[in-house]
Amino acid sequence: MFQQRTHTCGELTKKDAGKIVVLNGWVDRIRNLGGLIFVLVRDRYGKTQIVFDPNENKEVYEKALRLRNEYVVSIEGEVRLRPEKDVNVNMKTGEIEILATHLEILSQSEVPPIYVNKDEEVSENLRLKYRYLDLRREKMQSNLLVRHKVMKASRDFLSYNNFVEIETPYLTKSTPEGARDFLVPSRLKPGTFYALPQSPQLFKQLLMVSGFDRYFQIARCFRDEDFRADRQPEFTQIDIEASFVKREDIFNFTEQLIKEIFQEAINESIEVPFKRYTYDEVMNKFGSDKPDTRYGMEFIELNEYFKETKVKFIKEKLTQGALLKGFVIPEKAENFTRSKFDELVEFSKDLGSSGMIWIANSDDIRSNIKKAAETEIIKLIEGGIIKKNDVMLMILEEKDKVNEILGQLRVHIIKQELKKKVGFDFLWVTDFPMFSWGDEEQKIVAEHHPFTMPNLEEFKKFKDTDPLRIKSQSYDLVINGYEIASGSIRIHDRNIQREVFKVLGLDEKEIEEKFGFLIEAFKYGVPPHGGIAIGMDRLVSILVEEDSIKEVIAFPKTASGSDPMTGAPSPVSKKQLEELNLALLREPIDKEER
Repeated sequence: MFQQRTHTCGELTKKDAGKIVVLNGWVDRIRNLGGLIFVLVRDRYGKTQIVFDPNENKEVYEKALRLRNEYVVSIEGEVRLRPEKDVNVNMKTGEIEILATHLEILSQSEVPPIYVNKDEEVSENLRLKYRYLDLRREKMQSNLLVRHKVMKASRDFLSYNNFVEIETPYLTKSTPEGARDFLVPSRLKPGTFYALPQSPQLFKQLLMVSGFDRYFQIARCFRDEDFRADRQPEFTQIDIEASFVKREDIFNFTEQLIKEIFQEAINESIEVPFKRYTYDEVMNKFGSDKPDTRYGMEFIELNEYFKETKVKFIKEKLTQGALLKGFVIPEKAENFTRSKFDELVEFSKDLGSSGMIWIANSDDIRSNIKKAAETEIIKLIEGGIIKKNDVMLMILEEKDKVNEILGQLRVHIIKQELKKKVGFDFLWVTDFPMFSWGDEEQKIVAEHHPFTMPNLEEFKKFKDTDPLRIKSQSYDLVINGYEIASGSIRIHDRNIQREVFKVLGLDEKEIEEKFGFLIEAFKYGVPPHGGIAIGMDRLVSILVEEDSIKEVIAFPKTASGSDPMTGAPSPVSKKQLEELNLALLREPIDKEER
């Protein structure tokens, strides 16, 4: 029977000198100096150096010769101060070491297929195949501990503010909410299916009907989406709903929650309230509904500077109603060579532009329209638009196209040419369109979801003639260029809800089949309500400065939705299929192909 630890491996300091202690953990690394053996023992709390000295205990020393990395051990010994020259200021326990008097090897380990005690470039597939080893790494453990702190801070804050945590079903009805559902066949009702929830949206609204005026849940959500960068088929959100609230109430408690999370999880104090932009404002200024405003580079309309231009292609397009817009990259002219500008021109064409205009105000002014538009370039410089060493990139297209192309160009410049900014940038984006055109569906779809309250004046005016002009009472929270949270004031009037469904092309039969239970509930007194859902995975990745959400999820899937560790998804037996009254149209793909 092993000795239970008296302390963790990250706990002991010089104040504990002279104590007899027991540590349990993994062998992190070994140094055999020919007369002494130094072993670093690790657990999730830290590392402690153990000394095996043959002059003090030969039997224990000889046993230590059998140790290898990742062996699990129990060690008893005396805490002693390290010699001053050997103090490790980078370790919490760096002032002490343990002189071992007893060693028990609890478990041996083969040579791990990936490094645990140091960071090294390893393929994602290998890391996920041996995720239980990958999670031993200090960085991964730190990431998941921050995630735990986020969850705890959320529960503590929301509970203190009278929100009630209520679980909603995982097995529910398939409803059209945007993405594709994961379906679960029912054995007891052959030919019918449950769906895993894309979000608890309908249930949390029904909880408002039930009188639970403040609800929250750390909710698991599921979406069967095709490959998109850094998406997971299952993800977690901090789901919040409240009755008798207006948008300002939701903004206020969300900001206070985010402030609490940053303080508790990473000891970072942030200022509230956050900046606010309407959807139209961010699209006009940054070409994105989730801009990272730390980098500046707001768009500037330039038609006025070129209204008398003699440059033929610019003059023709301006006459046709095109818009000339651009943004300035400050103090980077020396970094941009002609070949780099040529690459950016081709990149802008790939985005759908007819070309890109560039100006670099270095020692000598450089531009691909310098000869033809010298007067206009001088105006831009003398007007203070382009300062010394600045670069300006411009696109000339119709309004929506200009913003879209410039937005992608701006993001490309940030990622490829600019140093990563430190700190955090918070902003709200409000008044999104209620509807958009779905290219895949070839019909009008809900921009957020169909339970979002529209701007009622616009809805009444345009629902039958031009629904794409209708704005909604929706909002997103953006941090460092990522959409972290999304929410809205909800529809609480069943007649308005029916009208929204009809704009989306649902007839009465479809409304009844898909949402009849919601419409039925709305007969019995519905409070005005609204809410928000915070993406837990992305929020944590921002807190720990990771680019990928896989780095903050214990057991994520690959981009294709597979799990190299467990082999999921995998074929099931013929008997299981028969019990579910199912037959396969074709044989499962071999594991190698998956």
